Amino acid sequence: MTTTVYARVESPLGELLLVGETVAEGPDAAGEAGVRLLSLSMPGQKGGAVVQDGWRHAPEAFAEAARQLEAYFAGRSTRFDVPLAEGAGTEFQRRVWAALESIPYGSTVSYGEVAARVGASGAGVRAVGTAIGRNPLLVVRPCHRVIGADGALRGYAGGLERKKLLLGIEGGAG
Repeated sequence: MTTTVYARVESPLGELLLVGETVAEGPDAAGEAGVRLLSLSMPGQKGGAVVQDGWRHAPEAFAEAARQLEAYFAGRSTRFDVPLAEGAGTEFQRRVWAALESIPYGSTVSYGEVAARVGASGAGVRAVGTAIGRNPLLVVRPCHRVIGADGALRGYAGGLERKKLLLGIEGGAG
């Protein structure tokens, strides 16, 4: 049986809402107390998580994730190593999200490049953009690193100002 837990963490983007599911197997490789991250969202985010009845407030369960986020925002870390929940999204969305995870820190790629990586060229670029927009793990799964083919900042569920801020932290376009 799994339980949904959540915590709120302050960041330069505003208050982040972390949502996870407990896992009965006990502590995992990252040292979390059996919690897998389901969602990381921010205030006003399109499609962001909202605390539900029955969820348990458990900031201690996200201590490592909060530490890694703080290090990232301070410029001391370039990657995240937190256990993620599996099974979210469609098979196509999971392929797109895996492509996002392969974009190096400080780099940007176009929506068309992501589409090519997942074999969805041409009209598939729009589907890729939709899949990126449904990424439940902002910041941790770096959808902010995807920009327009012309180099313009486009489509970020947390808002373009936050996308610009994230790319600025990473020293990328912004």
